[in-house]
Amino acid sequence: MGFGGISIWQLVIILGIVVLLFGTKKLRNIGGDLGSAFKGFKKAISEDDARSSEGVADKNTAQKNASEQGSPRLDKEDADFAAQEKTAAKDDPKKQS
Repeated sequence: MGFGGISIWQLVIILGIVVLLFGTKKLRNIGGDLGSAFKGFKKAISEDDARSSEGVADKNTAQKNASEQGSPRLDKEDADFAAQEKTAAKDDPKKQS
């Protein structure tokens, strides 16, 4: 018994019929096209992994530098938040208690 109740001899007969129908040249071209597709997919995946690992390394480096030097972005956000609170307090008489 082979795959799901199909014996080796049945697979050989099916393969023979496929070769007779399509010919070896067309099957060879299909195989080459599939191989090229797999190579392209593998290359794209490896480039994507390299790009994402570079991005993670850059992000980690930026976070490390920001924590060592103090983050000017956070300081600006804090200043913006404080300015918004002051504006809101001026506009809302209930908060001015």
